Amino acid sequence: MRRLLAIAATVATALVGIFIVAQPAQAATLAEVTNFGTNPTNLRMHIFVPDRVQAKPPILVAVHYCTGSGPAFYSGTEFANLASQYGFIVIYPSATRSGNCFDVSSPQALTRNGGSDPVGIMSMVTYAEQHYNGDPNQVYVTGASSGGMMTNVLLGDYPDVFKAGAAFMGVPFGCFATTDGSSWNSQCSSGQRSYTPQQWGDMVRNAYPGYSGPRPRMQVWHGTTDTTLAYPNFGEEIKQWTNVLGVSQTPVSTDTPQPGWTRTRYGRAGVAPPVEGISIAGVGHSLPMAGQAAMAIEFMGLNGSGPTPGASSSSARPSSPPSSGGCTATTSVNQWQGGFVVTVRVTAGPAAINSWAVGLTLPAGATVTNSWNVTRSGNSWSNVSYNGHVNAGQYTEFGFQGTGTAGTLTPACSAS
Repeated sequence: MRRLLAIAATVATALVGIFIVAQPAQAATLAEVTNFGTNPTNLRMHIFVPDRVQAKPPILVAVHYCTGSGPAFYSGTEFANLASQYGFIVIYPSATRSGNCFDVSSPQALTRNGGSDPVGIMSMVTYAEQHYNGDPNQVYVTGASSGGMMTNVLLGDYPDVFKAGAAFMGVPFGCFATTDGSSWNSQCSSGQRSYTPQQWGDMVRNAYPGYSGPRPRMQVWHGTTDTTLAYPNFGEEIKQWTNVLGVSQTPVSTDTPQPGWTRTRYGRAGVAPPVEGISIAGVGHSLPMAGQAAMAIEFMGLNGSGPTPGASSSSARPSSPPSSGGCTATTSVNQWQGGFVVTVRVTAGPAAINSWAVGLTLPAGATVTNSWNVTRSGNSWSNVSYNGHVNAGQYTEFGFQGTGTAGTLTPACSAS
């Protein structure tokens, strides 16, 4: 069964390559760190520190899938690009055991300071805090497949360390638990482990007995046709984390960020609810896709007040002065040979706005292949249902990916 996961992960990696933005050249580079602290399972550590970071930068741990590595997750996802844009640090752990899966099943892994991979990852976090001035009050985690499972584990083991997490195609904390020394739980992977919210919640609470402090918020993603870590695990994760965070299993809001996506929020509406779930219709074991990393860091709050990217890898141009509609738009462009990603920030003026539109024309030869958080009609880009309202002085963002050269973009914003 473990070999099947490795094969499926390899296929998933190929599929991810269809959707994920290629990593553009950056002045900052990925660096390996050795002797970073207690490391019982011989994990490797890579770290990405942008050239320009916040004064006390947040830390994001980004955990790879089975058969993968930290450098592969760095080059195959958008998290480093986003770190350059917003000024946070990204740690990329690498599993080194056969199959390169993380331990999310042993009693040691499912206990705070019990040993195994979580202890090594915690050493990486401490190292980043001590050597890169990382902010211990802003530590987050995300991951895909095996990394999505580890996201659940780390939030359960170390609720006092992590403030929020985003798990792509994972399983609940404790779902993969075994006691026979194996690392595969076929009942869990096939979606046949179903417990009450209280039972799932107790698994998390038992990882750190006696802890009564705040718990990290959780965002979960899953494709409805996932056959490697079956889709029912999505619902079980929601049951678990709504119980842990003490909120109702009934969503307070439901919307569709993109066609085929269903997003449910629990406990509170808005961009930072206690629990958020996004299911993707017709998609298998191939997340995250383009634009989803940006939604994950928005959920975590990492897209707040970081520095703008350097001119070497992107450019930012303001729109014309605020129109009578009361908004401005700026673009940030990441360009590489043959392709680009554009992030557009829409900022409200001195009064709140309820809808907005951006006029934006691409150069001849440039073609848009994918977009997120926006409705497009030719050269007009307008809000979707959930991001039209922007408070005075605040902003929302949308983005798109394309082929060719983006060139110099001059957006014009109007709002009502």
